[in-house]
Amino acid sequence: MVAGGLAFVFPGQGSQKAGMAGALLAAEAAARDLFARADAAGFGLAEICTSADEAALQRTEIAQPALLATSVAWLAVLSARGVRPSVVAGHSLGEFAAWVAAGALSFEGALALVKRRGELMEAAAGARPGGMTAVIGLAEEQVGAICEEARGAGEVVVANYNSPGQVVISGEPAALARAAELVKAAKGRAIPLRVSGAFHSPLMEAAAAEFAALAAELPLQQPAIPVVANATAEAVTTAEGVREAMSRQMISPVHWARSVEVMVAGGVTTFLEVGPGQVLTKLIERIAPAARARAVGGPEEVDRLIEEIRG
Repeated sequence: MVAGGLAFVFPGQGSQKAGMAGALLAAEAAARDLFARADAAGFGLAEICTSADEAALQRTEIAQPALLATSVAWLAVLSARGVRPSVVAGHSLGEFAAWVAAGALSFEGALALVKRRGELMEAAAGARPGGMTAVIGLAEEQVGAICEEARGAGEVVVANYNSPGQVVISGEPAALARAAELVKAAKGRAIPLRVSGAFHSPLMEAAAAEFAALAAELPLQQPAIPVVANATAEAVTTAEGVREAMSRQMISPVHWARSVEVMVAGGVTTFLEVGPGQVLTKLIERIAPAARARAVGGPEEVDRLIEEIRG
């Protein structure tokens, strides 16, 4: 058992990559068992997570279940070694892995939910095309003011408050282009993201309404540990709180920097990114430099990593 200063954090869409579960499945029985459960529930994810190419994994309805399964497989590996966090959080899609980690939602239920979530988001993106742009080097207040000015060209909002100096905006193409001009004029950088829609923005309203109706009927349990929710950066500890957070998430901004600060204020000293990549680890290093942030890496590193955390 790991002491109470440990948080598990789960990455969101964009962290997926070709072959992301290949080594994990080859090395870890707990991961194989987890993917077997996915197959039994009708999701052929082992092949996708070992063999699908980057183009396939850019499709939202494929990427979301695949990334969820890979993250929860890593969770199963850590659980099999007795590693337990005191609090969890996830970035956007990663929040659904956090609900699983907290026991609020079953793995099979989460798979069905994120598959439908991905389908709804893809459909909304087709009906109201848009995109997302990372803004580097400007303060949150500057980016908010830029969005206000750029709205003359269309809908654009702040979607992710990721870390000091990194904010993501989301909206219609013309408005994003205008915002990029304003960012450049303010001496910042605007980097278009490889996503298929304007996520965490009003362009997702139709998808969010249908998803909220689905969440309203979903069987949920009270979380066994707190989950810090994207929409509020507050700890959720009840089943109804989970339902409300799920319903708000698709069109609300991701308050990631504040979520990390809340966990640190609550006693977290170590963050472990549970899933492929190091996106959240790098953000946390900027948000809370006094905390220890690590990513699971590969299966050959997991035991060394656990010893480091315990030490």
